[in-house]
Amino acid sequence: MAVTDFVVFEQHEGIVTLTLNAPEERNALTGHAQWEEVVAACERVQRDPLVRVVILTGAGSAFCAGGNVKDFRDKRGLAAGNGMAVRENYRNGIQRIPLAFYRLDVPTIAAVNGPAIGAGCDLACMADIRIASEKASFAESFVKLGLIPGDGGAWLLQRVVGYSRAAEMSFTGDLLDARQALEIGLVSRVVPPDQLMSEARALAERIAANPGQALRMTKRLMREAQTSRLDSILELSAAYQALTHTSAEHDAAVAAFLERKRS
Repeated sequence: MAVTDFVVFEQHEGIVTLTLNAPEERNALTGHAQWEEVVAACERVQRDPLVRVVILTGAGSAFCAGGNVKDFRDKRGLAAGNGMAVRENYRNGIQRIPLAFYRLDVPTIAAVNGPAIGAGCDLACMADIRIASEKASFAESFVKLGLIPGDGGAWLLQRVVGYSRAAEMSFTGDLLDARQALEIGLVSRVVPPDQLMSEARALAERIAANPGQALRMTKRLMREAQTSRLDSILELSAAYQALTHTSAEHDAAVAAFLERKRS
């Protein structure tokens, strides 16, 4: 286990758990130190071929409260400087997080333990799968502060819940509880708070039981398929499949499958 100021990085075999660890600030993404740690954790995972799945959660009562509203008031952090400076603050700061998660070839699970507000909601949407505690809540709340989703929420949210639902969330900024999030497909299941991490780990274990190379390539194919034509994805699929057919992991998995059939 590695503990930094903001991110706790725990690894058990092929499963990594990343915990945002500023509960007194509701795990808000308040500045460069926090953004850098999240990006560094993603890059560490991407470099390690032994990692097969990542769980992202928050310490304390919140998943992530988003940005620091006091910074917006005081024109510091992301809001510091003139218009051009603010643009660069976003590009070189918090916007590195969605790019880091998008580049991850490893499947990711957000275990949403409490409020996921603004950038926190978008952070949950950066994961492939979302499981929510009954205490979780979600809001794409930027408009209520006279802001837009500056960290990729306009791209992320509609890919999770569809355009109409994303538009409703983005235009109203309304808060959804866990059951409402389940109804619109923002999360795939809702569980009691004391079962959240055990459910997330059980799912992670089922994912991690599969060959790592095939997991990473399947994830990359699904990401590429969001923006590519069918013929382009078929070409990439053929290339990836050629790699998997000649891998030791594939041979071992086929042998194990046939052995189970015989027994």
